Amino acid sequence: MPDATSLPAASLLQLIWLASPALPVGGFSYSEGLESAVDCAGVNSEATAADWLSDQLHLSLARGDLAVIAQAIPAWRSADLPRVKMLNDWMLHTRETSEMRLQTEQMGRSLLEWLRNHDSVSAAHLDACAALPPTYPVAFALAASPLAAGVPDCLSAYAFGWAENMMQAALKSVPLGQSAGQRILARLAAEIPATVEEAMALADEERQAFSPMLAILSSQHETQYSRLFRS
Repeated sequence: MPDATSLPAASLLQLIWLASPALPVGGFSYSEGLESAVDCAGVNSEATAADWLSDQLHLSLARGDLAVIAQAIPAWRSADLPRVKMLNDWMLHTRETSEMRLQTEQMGRSLLEWLRNHDSVSAAHLDACAALPPTYPVAFALAASPLAAGVPDCLSAYAFGWAENMMQAALKSVPLGQSAGQRILARLAAEIPATVEEAMALADEERQAFSPMLAILSSQHETQYSRLFRS
């Protein structure tokens, strides 16, 4: 018998869909600096790749993207569009390289176009999102806002989708085998619940996007020879 707190099947499936690497938003084409870390920062094994992604999860994703989504979902649900715009502006202003900004803009546009082919989000909200224009976390929050899922579940889905994409990037760029990739994904999945709790607890003045080495490596990647990924 289903648990009383279980998500309705439709919402659960939609949340899984949003977390899927098959979602046509282009996430598979980005390594978020990992390719550059392989080239010049000593990420050359399963252990170093796992450590790198774990640090990125806690130091970058939790304090930036996840913290924004945690506040953007209730803002979309209450139609607080000034709040949505403020969060979107913060995301844009804190992308430390052109690669990072182009990534969040491209993925945000692609997710918005995907949403236009579904009937889960109102036309008014779609138009408001298009007018921003949206970053990926803010567009994801819009996609998640009609679901019966709680905010922590939505953050977990986003974080797991990120972890799957980054694991696949590690397989190609280190390179690693499938078993190593699954071990890395298991480690990241085990760390996601604590990361979600951290993101949920952050106030506006506590959000941050200060990952100097990630920014340096992203800048270096812009001119890196023989790249596999767009960032």
